[in-house]
Amino acid sequence: MMYAPEFMERLQNALRSALPAWNMPSDAQLKLLSISENATYLAEDSHSGARLVLRMQRPHYHSDAEIKSELDWVAALRSSGLVHTAEPISTKDGQWVYKIKDGDIVHRITAFSFVSGSEPQLSDDLADWYRILGATTARLHQHSRGWVQPDSFERKHWNFTTLIGEAPHWGDWRLGQGLNNDDIALLEQVQSVIEHRCQVYGQSPQRYGLVHCDMRLANLLVDGDNLCVVDFDDCGFSWFLYDFAACISFLEHEPCIPHLQSAWLEGYQSVCALDEADIAMLPYFVMMRRMQLTAWIAGHAETPTAQSMGSAYGQGTAALGRAFLEEHAA
Repeated sequence: MMYAPEFMERLQNALRSALPAWNMPSDAQLKLLSISENATYLAEDSHSGARLVLRMQRPHYHSDAEIKSELDWVAALRSSGLVHTAEPISTKDGQWVYKIKDGDIVHRITAFSFVSGSEPQLSDDLADWYRILGATTARLHQHSRGWVQPDSFERKHWNFTTLIGEAPHWGDWRLGQGLNNDDIALLEQVQSVIEHRCQVYGQSPQRYGLVHCDMRLANLLVDGDNLCVVDFDDCGFSWFLYDFAACISFLEHEPCIPHLQSAWLEGYQSVCALDEADIAMLPYFVMMRRMQLTAWIAGHAETPTAQSMGSAYGQGTAALGRAFLEEHAA
């Protein structure tokens, strides 16, 4: 199983052998920061004090071209000064993606500068941060609309088909833990309503483009008054306002969400105008994200996030689906 103890040991061994590529000693202290699609570590040289964040890419998830494209956009965002994010760090030989052969696996490793800060917590006054996040997201979207992508640019599309439709990147939501046959039948009705609404809304360049697509709390760092957005690993082409659905990932059922949505919209519209059709899509995007995450949990059962959610998340998806149909079914 991916990220089982034996696999984690292989990851760390591979990572240690790679550290000198960034002028870090192979005996540097390693701290596991997170396991999601990837395993992310902090490496610290106890002698020099140098720190580096290293991401061990999930095997068979992104191609070399996709990873390089992600880093191209991050570098462009940093140059623009519009969004605060970690700096991609190439190896001493100028490589963005460092590869190590490990039996039947090729480990792909990317590195970033260390950014101080901590993840915002539900116990915090999140509305203030979501107001800032909304403005940050709008600036990111401004950059996306105006940036000329390199000819070699390659990232996934996160549309209805690849989110919860016939070719989902994260698997079939019907396999979600806690879902029974009645729940699946109900959510298929939800899926049909969302599909129709997405078709009507369309994918014009003003509504659909390159987005972060995973700006959830775990990918935010706050330090004083500063907000840093990290982990562009899932950036790709989707609806711009799908970024709001992503930023409340795993929290869709919380009673504070309407308050956070209002704050996020206030911040966003202080930078970019939205019309009524845009705002009206938010509950559809939120429900679609919830169903996508239900599939993700089923396919990533070995991760701490999936284990903390379990079947209760799937049952909650069905409950949200019932409420969604009561309000939005035509």
